[in-house]
Amino acid sequence: MTNNFQFSAIFLLLTSFIIQESNAASSYSTFDVINFGAKPDGRTDSTQPFLRAWSLACSSIRPAIVSVPRGSFLVTSVAFSGPCKNKVTLNIVGTILAPMEYWKLGNSGYWILFYKVNRLTINGGTLDARGAAFWACPKTHKTCPPGARSISFVRCGNLVVSGLRSINSQLFHIAIDESNDILLQNLRIMAPSWSPNTDGVHTQASTGITIQRSIISTGDDCISLGPGSRNTWIERIACGPGHGISIGSLGSSRYEDGVENVTVIGSVFSRTQNGVRIKSWARPSNGFVRDIQFRNLIMNFVDNPIIIDQNYCPHGSKTCPNQSSGVKIRGVTYKNIKGTSGTNVAINLGCSSANPCQGIKLQDIKLTYRYGAPRSYCANAHGTSSGFVIPASCLSR
Repeated sequence: MTNNFQFSAIFLLLTSFIIQESNAASSYSTFDVINFGAKPDGRTDSTQPFLRAWSLACSSIRPAIVSVPRGSFLVTSVAFSGPCKNKVTLNIVGTILAPMEYWKLGNSGYWILFYKVNRLTINGGTLDARGAAFWACPKTHKTCPPGARSISFVRCGNLVVSGLRSINSQLFHIAIDESNDILLQNLRIMAPSWSPNTDGVHTQASTGITIQRSIISTGDDCISLGPGSRNTWIERIACGPGHGISIGSLGSSRYEDGVENVTVIGSVFSRTQNGVRIKSWARPSNGFVRDIQFRNLIMNFVDNPIIIDQNYCPHGSKTCPNQSSGVKIRGVTYKNIKGTSGTNVAINLGCSSANPCQGIKLQDIKLTYRYGAPRSYCANAHGTSSGFVIPASCLSR
């Protein structure tokens, strides 16, 4: 009797679970792009089928799923607009391909754009922008298009992007602008070390952005934070090759928003040009950088493990003659940063003569240099050091 009772209880429990799962699945409306004419052959233009599937999903009163199955789908420049009536999930199993003819993305500046979309989840899949021909264009043509960012989120909120693989973007792989509360996780972003302007993730005018558990290998910044980036959490990033994780460049215009409350923690930098960098133009600005935490980081043969560069002026004296940065940097902590520097200047704090850095903290830093003793360089940098700091701190109080 007891065994029969236990069996019945287990059977009822499993039946209840299956019914619950079935009801949950049936509560979603699913739109497979193939049903709208998309071809997984990598040659047929599937832009319109993707848009038709999106339109129905976005207008669904029930939560909706847009499904991209196995195969390769050719998609040109496309904008997925909201607001949507309910939450939408984009499940990508296959690969979304950009056209081989890079000029077909036009002058819009984007390849895949989400505009005014809230409560979106993107799972898995690969974006292949096939950017090599675009990168080579300046070497062979006098006139080239401005290029396209692979996936952009503009005026979006409450988004999750998980497991996405982005390769060979023409410009930035992921761009976030005027958006809030976005989680990016388990990303794999790749472009050759020589590819220009292929930042992994770029944010600006956005708040509440979390980037975690990702591998980013590019020809520019692994992650770059532009003006108006606030409340940003970056954790467990493997960065390299690339230019490191950068705040900036800032101060390109006199009137721009600042960057504040940023944490970079538990990440590894391997053979990158920079580790953690703050960069601003050497000219007047009302911008600022404040309340920044760089903690628990490992540097493996990084040329500039810790760097503040407020003398950025890439076009020489024609753009910033005899000027200094107006960007005010205050409250930056470097804690528990270890590893090897690729140059003998392991700590390089070049701050503005007009607006010296204030409240810089160095704590438990151990950076070595293969060919001798590392050193630190400070200009107009004020703060304190504690614990062991190698190379020795050069901060002024």
